[in-house]
Amino acid sequence: MAQTVFTMNGFPKVGIRPIIDGRRRGVRESLEVQTMNMAKTAARLISENLSYPDGTPVQCVIADTTIGGRYEAAQCANKFRDNNVGVSLSVTPCWCYGTETMDIDPTIPKAVWGFNGTERPGAVYLACMLAGYAQRGMPAYGIYGHEVQDRTDTSVPADVKEKILRFVKAGLAVAMMKGKSYLSVGSSAMGIAGSFVDIDFFQDYLGMAPENMDECEIERRIAEGIYDKDEYEKALAWTKKWCKEGKDYNPKAIQKTRSQKDADWEYIVKMAMIVRDMMAGNPKLAEMGFGEEAVGRNAIAGGFQGQRQWTDHWPNGDFMEVMCNTSFDWNGPKMPQIVATENDSLNGVCMLLMWLLTNKASMFADVRTYWSSDAVKRATGKGLTGIAKNGIIHLLNSGSCCLDAAGEMTVKGKRCFKNWWEVTEKDMAATLKATKWVPAGVEYFRGGGFSSSFLTPKGLPLTMTRISIVKGQGPVLQIAEGWSVTLDPKQQETLMLRTNPEWPCTWFVPRLTGKGVFKDVYSVMNAWAANHGAIAYGHIGADLITLASMLRIPVAMHNVPEEQVYQPHCWGLFGASDDPTGADFRACKNFGPLYATNR
Repeated sequence: MAQTVFTMNGFPKVGIRPIIDGRRRGVRESLEVQTMNMAKTAARLISENLSYPDGTPVQCVIADTTIGGRYEAAQCANKFRDNNVGVSLSVTPCWCYGTETMDIDPTIPKAVWGFNGTERPGAVYLACMLAGYAQRGMPAYGIYGHEVQDRTDTSVPADVKEKILRFVKAGLAVAMMKGKSYLSVGSSAMGIAGSFVDIDFFQDYLGMAPENMDECEIERRIAEGIYDKDEYEKALAWTKKWCKEGKDYNPKAIQKTRSQKDADWEYIVKMAMIVRDMMAGNPKLAEMGFGEEAVGRNAIAGGFQGQRQWTDHWPNGDFMEVMCNTSFDWNGPKMPQIVATENDSLNGVCMLLMWLLTNKASMFADVRTYWSSDAVKRATGKGLTGIAKNGIIHLLNSGSCCLDAAGEMTVKGKRCFKNWWEVTEKDMAATLKATKWVPAGVEYFRGGGFSSSFLTPKGLPLTMTRISIVKGQGPVLQIAEGWSVTLDPKQQETLMLRTNPEWPCTWFVPRLTGKGVFKDVYSVMNAWAANHGAIAYGHIGADLITLASMLRIPVAMHNVPEEQVYQPHCWGLFGASDDPTGADFRACKNFGPLYATNR
């Protein structure tokens, strides 16, 4: 596999802390086996169900001994530090000494699983520990099974399993971002607020360091040949074979010639390779004598300004962005590499969060238009039916969306996004067949280039999200779960010709709840806080809520069922029973950014 941002960093591990009653001469000794087995059960559950972004099982590190007091807690902390542990899960079947056994690293996400038994109930320790964490400013997640278990029962109830895995997925996302960078290629695009990269947000909330490289670096590397020439020939041949051109919608007078289009293809293939290398590096460049360029910028995500200064003269970045974001390229299946259009760093972060939670590619789109059934009928002569009857939201952008969204990958006949390591030759061929590469609209993109064009099929479960930064408040997250739908061919053609027919198209219907902004589709569109949205395959809103609370980012709107919302236990002390959204805002404000130096 090609070098990635994790090649030189490795993946963080999950630390399991078996907590025990420290009283010896009978009490501790009677609990040693049960407590350590509980830790081993948790580790096995995690490793068997969760994978890192490269497809390998998540690794767990268990403390060398059970922890009955501060000395053993410190020994465990030393082991975790030496083994790159980024997530902490304490487990116990019994009463223990709360603050004497707690994990005191304030930047590591932490949860406590208290066994629901009757002999020495772990629930008592769980409550004590969670109170201690709240009092010391380190919100923790409580895990307590609904049903009482026998002392000898080593199974993990379904509700406990769900909480452990949700916590660990979110915790690993936090840990994998820490210490990485966001690479801005260029700067702000067309006054888009998200492309003014907020250093404090990245540093204080995500533990990341923004990096900047001018777009002229691409031109320099092309001019000086700082790219793998053999790979370029392979990539260009693959592109000519598989990337079929679509209709040129430009007026004939301003259409590029065949030779100009061919030159654009050569240029954008090099762009794709170069931006990839700028982010994560490429050992081949070191062999060529370019040691600085070979190591990259440690970027787990990035963005490309493009418009207008670049695209007024050079080919657009759509092909580059697509091939980075997609789960395959000319080398076959590969790890998605997040690149945000127009350097909208806030949308790029949302794509990053979704990828880290799911290991699947994520989409970038304009939240373009709300269409009611009446408006569609007026424009096409026919209204909307079925799941779309209450209206649709048009997700559309200039061709940067991952090709996974063409919906041609399948498992047992069901369309889906796949983990990249599960993508097959058949998946890639079908996806590329469903995609056309349309010459860029020269009026907008004077330098030319090509944009991908496809229609997302109906029936895909999708989650759309967006982070916005509000002065005085800080970052705020929005979430909308829903599904993709399709229109009949005549409706599709008519509505697309009213906008940009050469771009990837997804018709989205959010799940309505009958309350608040989710009372109707129009209200969802009207409440969306920015012009862009990031979209993931699957309904992952609950995972996003858990992750957001770890990062101290409140959620302003969501349509996730209440029973799936999982936040730190002390969120309830901020009035969550009567005002869950307000409590989220108050709790996040109270505890402050995870990495802020003035916490």
